[in-house]
Amino acid sequence: MGKIIISGASGAFGRAAAELLLEHVQASDVILLSRTPANLSELAARGADVRFADFDDPANLPAAMGGGEKLLLISTARVGTRVGQHRNAVEAAVAAGVRHIVYTSLIAADAPDNPAIVKLDHRATEEIIEASGAAWTHLRDSQYAEAIAGPMTIPALMAGGKPDNCGEGAVAFVSRDDCVATAVGVLTQPGHENKAYVLTGPELFTIPQAMAMASEIAGKPILVEQVDDDAMFAYFDALGAPRHASDIVPDGPIPWSSDDMVTFGQAIREGYFAEKTDWIERITGRKPRSLREVMLAHKGSWPL
Repeated sequence: MGKIIISGASGAFGRAAAELLLEHVQASDVILLSRTPANLSELAARGADVRFADFDDPANLPAAMGGGEKLLLISTARVGTRVGQHRNAVEAAVAAGVRHIVYTSLIAADAPDNPAIVKLDHRATEEIIEASGAAWTHLRDSQYAEAIAGPMTIPALMAGGKPDNCGEGAVAFVSRDDCVATAVGVLTQPGHENKAYVLTGPELFTIPQAMAMASEIAGKPILVEQVDDDAMFAYFDALGAPRHASDIVPDGPIPWSSDDMVTFGQAIREGYFAEKTDWIERITGRKPRSLREVMLAHKGSWPL
């Protein structure tokens, strides 16, 4: 097996993937890309090849990608402008000889009528990879259970409730750790070329059901108020959230836009997340973590 590249290796997903990959392959076969390589000094000391890479600057990418056979392309955080970054990375990887690109995508990214604007970036990137000449694997993750157990539950506990526009739409919330393990499985096992896997947790829940679980674990009330999309926009406006991705202030207090969040909720409400699969267990050999397990792991950070 040739060398494996992980992009965004200083981020939460990338760092976890790098740590796990080092348990499966020789450190000398691992290439880690980051805009902040100093943050990966510990992994460099273990023998990983840590390299600077900035997807906004194509000139530095051929050297960053050199010698790699597989690339885990972790989607960057810049909703609305990341397709250009991803294109730069894919083109440089293929030019450098990378033969298989594994991409962290989104459930229902290929559904034409999916209203979630975030899916536009993901499907555009999938199409770039499919047209690149490299083999591909799309990992279409459901919503992270950690996002429910942390960023959603903590303010809901503090306020005693939350507005929500997801209605009775169901989601099989998936642990990021399980998505990481699946990505490493795809990178280190044969037979995953030119396939798309929907990665989900073991149970389908609505947002009210998820918040009821958090309330029961915390022993504090959470009242979920069902509202329409306009009311959700008003709620995010009151928080000071930018309406559009183009309005996000770099390194500002809120790194997301309300149109992203509201259309994500709309996609859940309309059933685009209502899918449960067993790909995580089939690829990793272990059952995926439940939402309850993830919540119990986060309980120590809750305001009880």
